[in-house]
Amino acid sequence: MNMVKRFVEMEKMDILIFDMDGVLIDVSQSYRKAIQQTIRIYLDHCLGLRANRVSPEEISLFKAAGGFNNDWDLTTGFLLYLLSVSGIPPLPGQKKLSSPDTIVLYLREHLSNFRQKRPLAINKTRLSSFLENVRARGGGLKGVGAVLGNRWNGWVYRSGDLGRENLVKRIFQEIYLGEQFASQYHLQPLFYRWKGLFLREKLLVGKEILLSLRKKVRLGIASGRPRFEAELALKRFNLREYFDSLATLDECETEEGRLLSVSKKRMKLTKPHPYSILRAIEEIGLLNPRCGYIGDTVDDMAATRSARKVVNIMAIGFLIGRINRGERKKSLLAAGADLLIENPDELLRLTP
Repeated sequence: MNMVKRFVEMEKMDILIFDMDGVLIDVSQSYRKAIQQTIRIYLDHCLGLRANRVSPEEISLFKAAGGFNNDWDLTTGFLLYLLSVSGIPPLPGQKKLSSPDTIVLYLREHLSNFRQKRPLAINKTRLSSFLENVRARGGGLKGVGAVLGNRWNGWVYRSGDLGRENLVKRIFQEIYLGEQFASQYHLQPLFYRWKGLFLREKLLVGKEILLSLRKKVRLGIASGRPRFEAELALKRFNLREYFDSLATLDECETEEGRLLSVSKKRMKLTKPHPYSILRAIEEIGLLNPRCGYIGDTVDDMAATRSARKVVNIMAIGFLIGRINRGERKKSLLAAGADLLIENPDELLRLTP
């Protein structure tokens, strides 16, 4: 609370930009569960391996390593780690195949002679050491590749078109969207045929708080979600009227494509890059605004620090929930959080 008081004395904000997942929306029963279920289905259905359930705490540890703002990347990283400790032989190269069914057949046949002695289980000490090494090498899939040497990449089909070779994204999206999957991607589900986990999401910041904030400052959203999924949540909870701007994964990928066509260089503009935050601020259209970005991960704090090169902005860590609370608090502060919000009502103290 004292941190909030000192902040208010220091700055009067014009714009507040929110992350969506873990800040506006509780995704503990949607995206986090989709990570768990995608890992289980990939290991069981695609590879024929038995594994203990990945825990929310273990997912939180991965997030804290940085570079995993994208849940498809986090799922891939976790699969690569599990395979590295599974005892199966490395498979650095990937055979080019044209459909999910043929990929699954190929993977199962390739592992038909492997005899698993016991279900895959996670040793927390070993996982923590692995993630420390990943963090030291820049985090994200790049860090995972640096630690593991890309030796297990051939087992995990996680890039390219969702309808052809991207099994990780295909499974994840089927689980998260449920009945919405077919209408969004014009494909029939192959791995999951129940209700989408997005229906389990709940609001973390109540509308009365957003209304009070909206009377004093302009509000925006910078989210790593695809735009369709961001708008799905905004429509479901009737939130769109509170926000003046929305920057999503789609805008980042569009700009990445533009830059590639101009410079012939590939750039990744999702957080921890500040592009989405700066775009959300720019869309609001105020001259020299004083801003705050509210996020719940180390990537959010890193993106805000980078955004300071362009705008006057404070990094506000959102610390809600009990999972790894102490570790997450340390991580957010170490990543550059100027203050922490531990209760949604404290947001009101930012705009006295």
